[in-house]
Amino acid sequence: MQNNAGMIKPELAELPQIRDRMSFIYLEHCAINREDSAVKVTDMGGDVFIPAAAITTLLLGPGCKITHRAMELIGDSGIGIVWVGEHGVRYYAHGRALNSHTRLLLKQAELVSNTRKHLSVVRKMYQMRFPEEDVSGLTLQQLRGREGSRVRATYREYAKKWKIPWKGREYDPEDFSSGTPVNQALSAGNVCLYGLAHSVICALGCSAGLGFVHVGHECSFAYDIADLYKAETTIPIAFETAAKVRDEFEDKIPQDFSGMIRRRLRDEIVKSHLLERMVHDIKYLLSDDENPKEEEEAVYLWDNRKDRVENGKQYREEGVGENGSDNHE
Repeated sequence: MQNNAGMIKPELAELPQIRDRMSFIYLEHCAINREDSAVKVTDMGGDVFIPAAAITTLLLGPGCKITHRAMELIGDSGIGIVWVGEHGVRYYAHGRALNSHTRLLLKQAELVSNTRKHLSVVRKMYQMRFPEEDVSGLTLQQLRGREGSRVRATYREYAKKWKIPWKGREYDPEDFSSGTPVNQALSAGNVCLYGLAHSVICALGCSAGLGFVHVGHECSFAYDIADLYKAETTIPIAFETAAKVRDEFEDKIPQDFSGMIRRRLRDEIVKSHLLERMVHDIKYLLSDDENPKEEEEAVYLWDNRKDRVENGKQYREEGVGENGSDNHE
């Protein structure tokens, strides 16, 4: 029998820190295997070898085939893996988070569970929408109203730019085709944006269900994050595409209309580096600092007095010596 042992599984401390690795790598229409300690990617153009220890997360798009041996290497190397649509515009499933620590998840749970801290994150989200304004003195209800006005103004702006009739955001979740071209475009684009946000959240080890503005749904946090970018992505793209349908198809919605939206949004995501921005923004929202730093990946023991203590150490009762004798001199 051939020996396919490959590399020896490294210890946690031997793996590179997240900050020293490459960011997300997107693959599609290829076969993924392993060769020694490298991920081997094969497509029509030949073979490419990616050092496993240099990757944070693999995004597997349409047409990917991956072997058990490749998944073994990916798991041993601490690589996150997410199955997505074209260029990450849809989330299907994920294997594991890119982090071996749970700092972001614990911070997210802490912020969601404390009313004052919860509101602080909501304010940060709204401040990102109004970078030129000071919203610190506004109530949550005022912030929500201000955001509603901003979105309605954005709809009107692009409706005027592309000369598209606009009566408001109207759609039937149960009957996608009943909407106007622009409303269909908005729905299709938003679904893609939610998918990308969901993928990034899972890759960072956070919970898509622990939202701040949205609550009570398994994708609440994904909706929160996606809403930060709609005004610069899905809204302008939807009106632009609706105008294209009007001019080229005489308002007859083409059969691949949703595909048109996905491809257009995909190109914009790549152009604007939206995926990388989402990573930074999520860390910012869940951090107390303007520029959150990576934390060393390690296992600790929980302590009700000190929050956490060192792992891998033999502890004894306070005041008791090594042999059970009193530790006081």
